Amino acid sequence: MLGEKKWIRKITASMFSVLFMIVSYSMVGMAIYHFVTALQTDEQLVTGIIRSINDLFIALATYELSVGIFKEYRGQGDEDIGLIWSIRRTVTRFVSVVIIALVLEGLILVIKYSQLDMAGNLFYPVAVVISASLLLISLALFLHWTRQEPAKDNS
Repeated sequence: MLGEKKWIRKITASMFSVLFMIVSYSMVGMAIYHFVTALQTDEQLVTGIIRSINDLFIALATYELSVGIFKEYRGQGDEDIGLIWSIRRTVTRFVSVVIIALVLEGLILVIKYSQLDMAGNLFYPVAVVISASLLLISLALFLHWTRQEPAKDNS
Protein backbone atom coordinates (compact mmCIF):
# COMPACT_ATOMS: atom_id res chain seq x y z
CA MET A 1 0.00 0.00 0.00
CA LEU A 2 2.85 2.41 0.83
CA GLY A 3 4.50 1.72 -2.52
CA GLU A 4 1.27 2.68 -4.31
CA LYS A 5 1.11 6.02 -2.53
CA LYS A 6 4.71 6.75 -3.41
CA TRP A 7 4.02 5.92 -7.07
CA ILE A 8 0.96 8.20 -7.15
CA ARG A 9 2.93 10.99 -5.46
CA LYS A 10 5.69 10.73 -8.06
CA ILE A 11 3.24 10.79 -10.97
CA THR A 12 1.37 13.79 -9.53
CA ALA A 13 4.59 15.67 -8.78
CA SER A 14 5.85 15.00 -12.29
CA MET A 15 2.58 16.23 -13.78
CA PHE A 16 2.63 19.49 -11.82
CA SER A 17 6.31 19.97 -12.50
CA VAL A 18 5.76 19.57 -16.24
CA LEU A 19 2.75 21.92 -16.17
CA PHE A 20 4.73 24.64 -14.41
CA MET A 21 7.63 24.09 -16.80
CA ILE A 22 5.25 24.55 -19.77
CA VAL A 23 3.98 27.79 -18.21
CA SER A 24 7.57 28.92 -17.71
CA TYR A 25 8.51 28.24 -21.34
CA SER A 26 5.31 29.96 -22.49
CA MET A 27 6.24 33.05 -20.49
CA VAL A 28 9.70 33.08 -22.09
CA GLY A 29 7.98 32.97 -25.49
CA MET A 30 5.71 35.85 -24.47
CA ALA A 31 8.74 37.83 -23.30
CA ILE A 32 10.42 37.36 -26.66
CA TYR A 33 7.20 38.36 -28.44
CA HIS A 34 6.80 41.52 -26.32
CA PHE A 35 10.45 42.45 -26.86
CA VAL A 36 10.31 42.01 -30.63
CA THR A 37 6.99 43.87 -30.82
CA ALA A 38 8.46 46.72 -28.77
CA LEU A 39 11.44 46.97 -31.10
CA GLN A 40 9.21 47.11 -34.17
CA THR A 41 6.70 49.73 -32.97
CA ASP A 42 9.05 52.31 -31.33
CA GLU A 43 6.15 54.21 -29.75
CA GLN A 44 5.89 51.83 -26.76
CA LEU A 45 9.54 50.73 -26.65
CA VAL A 46 10.10 51.21 -22.91
CA THR A 47 6.74 49.67 -22.00
CA GLY A 48 7.38 46.64 -24.21
CA ILE A 49 10.85 46.07 -22.82
CA ILE A 50 9.57 46.36 -19.25
CA ARG A 51 6.72 43.98 -20.07
CA SER A 52 9.21 41.45 -21.43
CA ILE A 53 11.30 41.76 -18.27
CA ASN A 54 8.17 41.14 -16.18
CA ASP A 55 7.40 38.06 -18.27
CA LEU A 56 10.92 36.75 -17.71
CA PHE A 57 10.62 37.18 -13.95
CA ILE A 58 7.34 35.28 -13.96
CA ALA A 59 8.99 32.60 -16.09
CA LEU A 60 11.85 32.35 -13.62
CA ALA A 61 9.47 32.09 -10.65
CA THR A 62 7.44 29.32 -12.30
CA TYR A 63 10.65 27.54 -13.30
CA GLU A 64 11.88 27.64 -9.70
CA LEU A 65 8.50 26.31 -8.56
CA SER A 66 8.67 23.49 -11.11
CA VAL A 67 12.17 22.47 -10.05
CA GLY A 68 11.23 22.67 -6.38
CA ILE A 69 8.16 20.48 -6.84
CA PHE A 70 10.14 17.94 -8.82
CA LYS A 71 12.93 17.75 -6.25
CA GLU A 72 10.75 17.69 -3.15
CA TYR A 73 7.95 15.39 -4.19
CA ARG A 74 9.71 13.04 -6.59
CA GLY A 75 12.47 12.31 -4.12
CA GLN A 76 15.13 13.65 -6.48
CA GLY A 77 16.43 16.20 -3.98
CA ASP A 78 19.49 16.06 -1.84
CA GLU A 79 18.53 13.37 0.64
CA ASP A 80 21.69 13.84 2.64
CA ILE A 81 20.86 17.42 3.64
CA GLY A 82 17.36 16.61 4.88
CA LEU A 83 13.88 17.71 4.03
CA ILE A 84 13.90 20.92 6.09
CA TRP A 85 17.08 22.21 4.45
CA SER A 86 15.85 21.31 1.00
CA ILE A 87 12.55 23.12 1.60
CA ARG A 88 14.45 26.05 3.10
CA ARG A 89 16.58 26.38 -0.03
CA THR A 90 13.61 25.99 -2.41
CA VAL A 91 11.43 28.51 -0.55
CA THR A 92 14.29 30.99 -0.40
CA ARG A 93 14.92 30.83 -4.15
CA PHE A 94 11.23 31.07 -5.05
CA VAL A 95 10.39 33.90 -2.65
CA SER A 96 13.51 35.82 -3.72
CA VAL A 97 12.35 35.77 -7.33
CA VAL A 98 8.85 36.90 -6.29
CA ILE A 99 10.30 39.76 -4.23
CA ILE A 100 12.42 40.94 -7.15
CA ALA A 101 9.38 40.79 -9.45
CA LEU A 102 7.26 42.79 -6.98
CA VAL A 103 9.89 45.48 -6.51
CA LEU A 104 10.39 45.74 -10.27
CA GLU A 105 6.62 46.02 -10.77
CA GLY A 106 6.44 48.77 -8.15
CA LEU A 107 9.21 50.71 -9.84
CA ILE A 108 7.56 50.28 -13.22
CA LEU A 109 4.28 51.62 -11.82
CA VAL A 110 6.06 54.63 -10.30
CA ILE A 111 7.65 55.43 -13.67
CA LYS A 112 4.39 54.86 -15.54
CA TYR A 113 2.30 57.04 -13.22
CA SER A 114 4.97 59.75 -13.21
CA GLN A 115 5.07 59.86 -17.01
CA LEU A 116 1.28 60.03 -17.24
CA ASP A 117 0.99 62.72 -14.53
CA MET A 118 -1.14 60.42 -12.37
CA ALA A 119 0.52 61.20 -9.05
CA GLY A 120 -2.76 60.47 -7.26
CA ASN A 121 -2.36 56.77 -8.10
CA LEU A 122 1.12 56.43 -6.58
CA PHE A 123 -0.29 54.64 -3.55
CA TYR A 124 -0.63 51.49 -5.70
CA PRO A 125 3.11 51.14 -6.39
CA VAL A 126 3.86 52.13 -2.80
CA ALA A 127 1.59 49.31 -1.63
CA VAL A 128 3.39 46.88 -3.96
CA VAL A 129 6.82 47.91 -2.64
CA ILE A 130 5.60 47.71 0.98
CA SER A 131 4.23 44.22 0.25
CA ALA A 132 7.59 43.19 -1.18
CA SER A 133 9.28 44.60 1.93
CA LEU A 134 6.98 42.61 4.22
CA LEU A 135 7.66 39.50 2.17
CA LEU A 136 11.40 40.10 2.48
CA ILE A 137 11.08 40.52 6.26
CA SER A 138 9.02 37.31 6.40
CA LEU A 139 11.70 35.48 4.42
CA ALA A 140 14.35 36.75 6.81
CA LEU A 141 12.33 35.50 9.79
CA PHE A 142 11.82 32.13 8.09
CA LEU A 143 15.55 31.80 7.45
CA HIS A 144 16.34 32.85 11.01
CA TRP A 145 13.91 30.37 12.56
CA THR A 146 15.04 27.47 10.37
CA ARG A 147 18.78 28.00 10.62
CA GLN A 148 20.91 25.17 11.86
CA GLU A 149 22.34 25.64 15.30
CA PRO A 150 26.01 24.67 15.57
CA ALA A 151 26.61 21.39 17.35
CA LYS A 152 28.03 21.90 20.83
CA ASP A 153 30.92 19.70 21.85
CA ASN A 154 30.61 18.78 25.52
CA SER A 155 34.06 17.25 25.85
